[in-house]
This record gives sequence, structure tokens and C-alpha cells, in this order.
Amino acid sequence: MLPSRHFPTIFSYGGLSVVWSARHAFAGGRNQLNPEPADAMSDKLRQTIYQALTDICLIDPHTHINPHSPASNTLADLLGYHYYTELAHSSGMPREQIEEPGLSPRDKVGRLVAGLGPLENTIQYSWLIDICRRFFGFEGARLTVDNWEAVYDAAEQKMQFAEWPDTVLQQSNVEAVFLTNDFDDDLAGFDSGKYIPCLRTDDLVFHLDKREVRDRLTACSGIEVTDLSSLRAALEQRFEHFVGRGARACAISLPPGFTPHPVADGRAATALDAVLQDGMSAHDAQRDALARRVFWTLAELCDHHGLPFDLMIGVNRGVYPSGVFQGQDLYDSRVSLIQYQQLFNAFPQVKFPISVLASVTNQELVSYAWIFPNVITNGHWWYSNTPSFIERDAAARLEAVPQTKQIGYYSDAYKLEFVAPKFDMYRRILAKVLSESFVIDRGWSEEDAIELGRKVLRGNVESIFPERTPAATDTLETIDDDALNVEDEAADAPDSGAADAGPAGLAAAAVLAPALGDVSGVFMEQAPAAEEPSTEEISNEETPLAEESPAAEESPAAEETPLAEETPLAEETPLAEETPLAEESPAAEASPAEEPLADEPQIVFDEQLELADEQDDAGLWGGSEPPAETDEEAEGFPTAELDDLPTVVEEPAASQPESQPLFDADLEANDEQDDAALWGLTGEAKGDDQDDSLTLMEDLPTIAEEPAAASPSIETPAEEPAVAFDQELEDADEQDDALLWSDDDAGELTLEPPPADPPETPLPTLEEYQPLSDSGTSLLDGPEESGMADGEESSERKDD
Repeated sequence: MLPSRHFPTIFSYGGLSVVWSARHAFAGGRNQLNPEPADAMSDKLRQTIYQALTDICLIDPHTHINPHSPASNTLADLLGYHYYTELAHSSGMPREQIEEPGLSPRDKVGRLVAGLGPLENTIQYSWLIDICRRFFGFEGARLTVDNWEAVYDAAEQKMQFAEWPDTVLQQSNVEAVFLTNDFDDDLAGFDSGKYIPCLRTDDLVFHLDKREVRDRLTACSGIEVTDLSSLRAALEQRFEHFVGRGARACAISLPPGFTPHPVADGRAATALDAVLQDGMSAHDAQRDALARRVFWTLAELCDHHGLPFDLMIGVNRGVYPSGVFQGQDLYDSRVSLIQYQQLFNAFPQVKFPISVLASVTNQELVSYAWIFPNVITNGHWWYSNTPSFIERDAAARLEAVPQTKQIGYYSDAYKLEFVAPKFDMYRRILAKVLSESFVIDRGWSEEDAIELGRKVLRGNVESIFPERTPAATDTLETIDDDALNVEDEAADAPDSGAADAGPAGLAAAAVLAPALGDVSGVFMEQAPAAEEPSTEEISNEETPLAEESPAAEESPAAEETPLAEETPLAEETPLAEETPLAEESPAAEASPAEEPLADEPQIVFDEQLELADEQDDAGLWGGSEPPAETDEEAEGFPTAELDDLPTVVEEPAASQPESQPLFDADLEANDEQDDAALWGLTGEAKGDDQDDSLTLMEDLPTIAEEPAAASPSIETPAEEPAVAFDQELEDADEQDDALLWSDDDAGELTLEPPPADPPETPLPTLEEYQPLSDSGTSLLDGPEESGMADGEESSERKDD
């Protein structure tokens, strides 16, 4: 659909109510109904918008500039641009005359100037004249055989100064330019803030069959490619290298027949083996499969590192092999973006700035950018980089694509001098489209139109290609000097929890989280919280600061044991209210970060295990049903007044030394033996002189007991503060045991005989643990006892 300015307007916008042809008005023709006002208004409006656009300091998002020699050394560097050599060859100049070996720069310029006559109508010729006027003081309209030498000398005189590149950038009102860096570029010796690196990956995808390309990859990455694993490692190393040095994009030029899709490991391994063995002689199918695998891996790495992936689609290489250097390739209109649908869907977080080689593909690009959030229109490339195609394509994009998803233009320049004339061409076209289609046709204000131009010229470049954060080494130095001091202060506080460390402590934890982890790339996104580390891994760590990092807050270990006062045990156990274990325990008071880790897992108090122990006591000795819980007792164990308890003469248990605050298994076993000594087994109390009749624990009947669920804190002993054994709690336990037994008239404790039908108990029976087979023998019996030969299985097992 043609823009509205290409046909008569019969309705009113912005106060204009006459029927007129926008095309005639803005092309310099006269509107017959109101000729002078329309021309005067359009010219003034366009000039106002254009002037505002020229005041915008630019960032060129795509060039081929060499940062070590960004500007020209002679006029030959300008006339040697492939646009002029290929046009000169197209108009009749032999290739051998243009590319003669050993030709001096001055002689080359003389030859090319002699063939410029047929090119004076082209936009490329106007760029050359603009450069000569802007930078070298040329005042003529044409460069001819009569005046070129004066221009050559003036240019050479200015170009000899070291400040020339900065002078060109300043006069062009350009702040920075994006580069096109080979994958093995060391990215050293230049200002990456002014010359922004961009990883170009064509060789990695399409020329890995060449031995020299693989050797370059091995040399720069330090990894020899022998299989898929080493190939990915080498590619990852290149991304880390580029991202660590300020790269803000990855880019590639793609042929029209390329369709990216994932390649399975087996197929990719076969293809890589074939390429490694046969090189460029490998079958096309093998080379194609490897290219798709490498490309998909690049997209994954862009996703991982947060880099946009510039796709320049549609160039068909070597169509005219007899052409001059860089004058052999053409576009192919058979390309379609439907070939990239799987890529766009598979990587929704990767931004894909798309350049199409031909204007005929622009409508498809507009529709894809219309629908896909990650597809972005990007500049006007190569054969689309002429005013008529730019105007039509830019108008279509501005009318249909969200304004935040358009990169208006890039110069594609090889020398800095070309940035200014190319961008100036685009600014004039953009001013025309904004004035016609938006201010006049749609009633926009000049300010709104200029702001839209600002977005597509500069703003979107900054938002789509965001500047990278500081290097990881700098971050670690900052941590050592500042963040660790803040963390030490938080650790010295009475409560060292991350929640109470204050804003400074939280900020330090946020910085430390990625810095103390395994950072494979300088600007890698912080990975999700890792799985809970093992005890051995924890003991090997030298610093506990990661406990307060966001990753640690999200980990299961941190949720289960934040601090002693926040542990679920202290919140759920009623005894914690009566006996402030967590508050008084030395282990709880000590910071986990200050106390060395134990060599063996620590055994801590477990509420469920203690309740099961009480039930076992009741099952062994018998007794009445536990009293019904009152409202006060519903939150804890059954209790009774001490006056109601029978008097028991018992030697006080020695208090647990403070140096051993943890639960002791041997002490508990002795406690059980003391219970047996107190109550006996014959129904009569035993005196002090009858110790030899006591029943030992190992002589008691065995009751199958369901193992209590393992305490979550036992799984991570190194991170959980231990709850100490408490003597007062144990004394209360003994008193509760006494409540279970009745007393006779003499005041002596006796055991009541168990009822004929004992009450149901939640404990599992022995049969539940030893199911019988069809033959009546226990499945737990050995082969000889069960009557089965070695290797036989029961019918029940076979049915499974």
C-alpha cells in the first residue's frame, strides 16, 4: 500500500481542508488550489525538522571501521570504497585497471576520477562531493581531472595528523560507532566506548570447514575443536572475551537459502567429524548441518549473555565472480522471513535487529516486526540504501511498527568520513516523511515529529544495544574494599540475619552474590539459586558471606534455617515458649559464620522423635489413656501440678556442661535405664539394695517402630544452629512419665497390669514390616528359612 502522499488527499488534517496532491507539494510542484502557501509551509516545516535532527549526536550502530585506522590516510581510501570501484567497473572501466597491483594511491585516484563522469547522477557520487566540501574545503560541484589533485593534496595534509579521526567524529556530530570484529580480534589498543565491539560470526558458521578458520579459533580461544563439547567451549570463550571487552551485539550476514533450526547432538557430531576429517571436501549436507548447529549455539549464547543478534539477510555471494573486490554479491528476492520463524519463537528474549538486502523484502520485515516482540527493523542495507527505497521503506515502518522497535539508519562505512554524508541523506528523507505523513497528513505537532525522529536516530540504539556494566575484576576490587567491610559490620551485630543487616548489608549481599559464585563471563546474569550444597562443599568454603546473598535467601537451606529465633522448631514447639531454648543456647547465640563446622553431622533435638519416645514408654509399661487436652494444653504436652505427683527420690542428674550443648545419644540411653530402675517390671518398687534385679534395656521386648521423619536440619547441619540439650526439659519429661503411672495406698509406685484388649496404637505392627508370602513364610527370611533357592523370587515379586 502506497503512503497517503502519493495520491490526492480529500480530507482535512491539521487545519488543511483543500484537495491537493502531497506528492506535488513536497516534490516542488505547485498545488493549483493554493500553490504558494503549501510550498512555503512544507519547505519551512521540513527544514525545521531536518535542522532539529542534525542537532542529535549520533551513535552509528553498524560500520566496518578499523579502530586502529578509523579515518582515511589519502583520497584513495575514499575512492577505493567498493561503491565507486564497482560502479566504475560497471560503467566500463576494466577490473585490472582498477585493481592493478602496486598502483600508488595518487595514481589510483587519477584513474578513478577519469571514470567518474557516468556516476554523477548516483547518490554515491553526492556522498563523495559532500565529503570533499565538508572536510577538505572543496567548493566545486564536480570532481574532475582538472581539480582532483588540489583536493588530494588538501586531504592528505589534514589526514596526516593523529587527531584527524577525532576531528571527523566531531564535525560529523558522532559520539561512537559500532565495529565489525572478526571472532579472533583481541579487541586491544582502542577506546571501546568510542569504537564499540561487535562479534561478527560469518566465518564460524559458514567457513569452519576451512583449516585456517579452525586454527584461528584454536589460537584465540586456547581450545582445539575435536568434538561438540570442545566446539561449544571455544564459542563460549569467544563470547566471554567479547562481552568482557564491551561488545554490545553479535552479527552475521546470511544467504537467502539459510533456514536456522536446532540440530540434534548425534547429527551434529557426525557432521563435525566429517568436516574435521574432510575439510572443504566434506559433503554439502554435512557442512550445512554443522553451520546450523553453530548458528543455533550462537543464538543460545546471545540469549545467555543478553546480546542482540543482528541478522543481515538475503545476500547471495559470488553472483558476478569477475567483478571487483566486494562487487560480486547481489540480493536474492527468493528469501523469506518465514525461514526464521522457529528462531524467533525459540528465543523470545533475544533481540533480533533485521536488515534486508532488498526493498522488496521490507513489507515482510514490517509485518514480522509488527507481530514478533523480538524482531526489530534495522537500517537500510546496501542495495536498499538509496533515497527512493529509503523513503518508501522508512514511511512503511514508521506507519506500522512500534516506534521503540526501529533502528532508523546505520552507515555501513569503512572510513569515518562516510558516516556524515550517509546519515545526512537519511536525515533529509526522515524529515520529509515526518513533515508530510505525520505533521501535515496526521496533525502531529513539530515537537512530536522531532521526538519520533530522535527515537529512531539515537534513542532506540541506546535501548536496543544497552551499554555493558563494568568488568568483573573491577567489581571484585570494589567488593574487597567496601562490601566486605559492610558485611563484617553486619556479622558483628547481635543478630547477623540478612533481614536485619540494614540497607548497607543487603546492598553488600546483592553485590557479593554474583561475585563470589562461579562467574564464567564478566557480565553473565546471575544464575538462579543453586541447589543446596553438600556438607563437604560447605566445609570447603572460606567465607560465609554468600548466606546473606539473594541466592542464599532463595535456597531451601536458607528458608529452613534463617536464624535460631526464626527456625520452625522454635515457632512450632510449645516448649519453646516455656523453656527459651533458642534464646539461651550458646549454639544459637553464636553466629553460624563465626563457629567452625563440625567434622561429623550434628544430632539435634527433634520434637516428633521425642513424642514417639513417650508413646514407646507408654506401650512398654502400660497405663491409662492420656488425659484429654485442655485449651491450655492443646498447644503442648499434657501437664499436671507438681503437688499431685508421687514423691520420687532420685539423684539429680548432672547438668550438661556448657561446652557440650548438643543432644547426646549415650545420655539418652542412660536416661532410659534410669526409667527402668525407677519403675521396675514386677509391679513392686525396687529399693536401693535391689539393683541386681533391674531389667536392662537390651532385655526389653522389641517393638517395631516407624522411623521418624528425618529432621530438615539434619540434612544441612552446617547451616542450621543446633538446639542444645536442656536439663530442665528432661526433668519435666520425667515428671510427665510419672503422671502416666498410678500410685497405691502406700504411696509407692506400681505398674498397673495392661488391659485385656490394649488400646489401638498408631505404631505399626511387626506384620506390617514382615508381610508373608503365599507360602506363609516371611519375605524377610533367608533362602534356607523360606524354602526358596538362591535367585528365586516370590510370586508376589514376579507379579510386579
